[in-house]
Amino acid sequence: MNRTGKSLMHNLLEEQVIQALREIRDPELPVNIYDLGLIYDLDLDAASGTVVIKMTLTAPACPVAQSFPATVECAVRQVPGIREARVELVWDPPWSRERMSEAARLTLGMY
Repeated sequence: MNRTGKSLMHNLLEEQVIQALREIRDPELPVNIYDLGLIYDLDLDAASGTVVIKMTLTAPACPVAQSFPATVECAVRQVPGIREARVELVWDPPWSRERMSEAARLTLGMY
């Protein structure tokens, strides 16, 4: 166990899930959903291989609001060690540019 009380296996699996999320591009912007700040929470149970992801979209009227969570679930299920993935769309707090990583801001010219 490390300082946070998470096992090495948990931390490695979490990093792999984050990497899978970084492979998914926002349908309207040339930035991945993780660095864009669309992932609000990642609740991982490494022992059972389940992950629950709370995420948002840049706007509630996003045309992929119905299909995008399934896309994310499918990508995360490809991570070795993940047996079940569930995505919950949340709208509170609303997404804002402040949630973006520095790399995303640079990519979009918002520095």
